[in-house]
Formats: sequence, structure tokens, C-alpha cells
Amino acid sequence: MSKQVDDTYVDGTELPGFHSLLGYRQASWEENEAVIALELQSRHLNLGGVIHGGVLTSLLDIAMAQAGTHCPFPGRMRKAITLSLTTTFTGQCSGGTIRVTGRKRAGGTRIFNSTGEVHDDKGNLLAIAEGTFRIRSGSDKPEGVPI
Repeated sequence: MSKQVDDTYVDGTELPGFHSLLGYRQASWEENEAVIALELQSRHLNLGGVIHGGVLTSLLDIAMAQAGTHCPFPGRMRKAITLSLTTTFTGQCSGGTIRVTGRKRAGGTRIFNSTGEVHDDKGNLLAIAEGTFRIRSGSDKPEGVPI
């Protein structure tokens, strides 16, 4: 069952740093799965007028890392760094809302693997990815670290 996340980051307006620049919202986040959504704006498009591959890759990276770092404790979080990331682009769009789903597939106490998919609001597959992530020191326990 999906758990709605803390309202602090749900609408994308209070996200820190690069996350704020992207402007996504957290649709759901639970153990082993994270979903983020992005309403496309002109800043997300490339010179050809379709979503930029860097935007897709960044969102996949975020959702896949989140899939392995869920923290059920309010006001706390777990962090990961990306060790490797492979993205395959399968479609394009120039408007609407996209949904990015990351799923943890395997892993140990510090290293984990995730897959991800991006779909447009018509259900078309735009990109797939797989990655390997490492839990950052200090946030490897289930209670994570303070936000």
C-alpha cells in the first residue's frame, strides 16, 4: 500500500537545490518503490520541443535512489549516492504530466540495485533505467538521519 509523503515535499516547491529546479512532486513513497510526477514546462524541453533526456535521467536517478532509501520515521531521511546509471530512451513527449517509478530490485545493507520507468499521461513509455546505489554513511540504519 502506498504511503503519501510528508507535505513538505509533495508539491515540489520546498525541495532543496537541484530538486527544486526540476520541480517534481512526490506522488508516493514506500519501502522498495517511489513514484514522482512532473508537470512539463518549457524549461524541461530540449531545442526540439520535447522533454530533455537529462531531465528524464535525473528523475529516474532520484526515483530509483528513493526506492532503496525509504525512511518511515517523520522528520528523518536516508541518503544514497549513485554508483552507476544506464538510461534507455524509448519515446518522447512535449506536454502533460509524466510519472517516474523507481523499484528496488536487490541489495544488501549498503549497496542496492533499482530499475525505473517513465510514462507520459497517456501511458506511453518514455524511458527505462537501471542503477546501482550505495547508502551513504550514517543513514544506513532504518531510522536514517534528521532532515
